[in-house]
Order: sequence, then structure tokens, then C-alpha cells
Amino acid sequence: MDMTATLTVYFEEPFWVGVYERRTQNHLEACKITFGAEPKDYEVYEYFLMNWSKLHFSPPVEDCTAAERKLNPKRMQRAIHSQIQEQGIGTKAQQALKLQQEQSSQCRKTLRREKSEQEKQKKFELQQKKKKEKHKGR
Repeated sequence: MDMTATLTVYFEEPFWVGVYERRTQNHLEACKITFGAEPKDYEVYEYFLMNWSKLHFSPPVEDCTAAERKLNPKRMQRAIHSQIQEQGIGTKAQQALKLQQEQSSQCRKTLRREKSEQEKQKKFELQQKKKKEKHKGR
């Protein structure tokens, strides 16, 4: 008996939701789990250990997807890694904070550049003034 299981955790306004799917032969069963805040890996693992008997799976549905061929472990690891990389930063809050940080750093850069240009201009004008003062008496 061949069995595969996948857990997908995603943000569904305003909570984090996990969908656990298990496939046995050509049947698919699913269970939806609602987490509060973004769960860490160990929290998800602990949740499954404590609440496995309380999970309510959907009735078995005929799985119409073609039987997947056996994957090489390295290829499977690469596929998992690419799925994780696609998501980028984990939470929307983290994405918002990252965007805010980038905007503030860009603003600081422009202010710093303007300030240095003003100082250069001020220094240049002071040098010009000193030159004129030297030649005023002649």
C-alpha cells in the first residue's frame, strides 16, 4: 500500500491555515487546520503529535491525478527546496517590514547625498570668497 502526504501552510486573512492531504492508492483525503499566528516548524510537528486523533478528514474522494513515478531522493529534495524558495519571505508582515526598511534606507541615501552636495557647494563658495578677498587689495 503506497501512501503520500503533503502539508501546505498558507496565510488566509486573518489566520494561518494548514491543509493536510493524504493519498492512498487512488483516494484523496484532506483536513484543514487553522493556526493563529504563523506557526514554526516545531509547533506544527507538536500540533500533529498532540491532535492527530482529533483531526477530521474529508471522506475519500477519487484521485484523478495520474500515478506519480518514483522520484530520486535528490530530485525530490531539489523540488522541495524550489517550492520553499518561491515563497520568499514567510509572512506578509515580514514583507511589509522589509519594504518599509528598503524605503527608509533609500530615503536616507538621498538625504545623505543631498547633504554632501550642499557641503561641497558651501566649501566651494567659501574657497571662492577667500580667493576674492586675497585679490581685493591689489
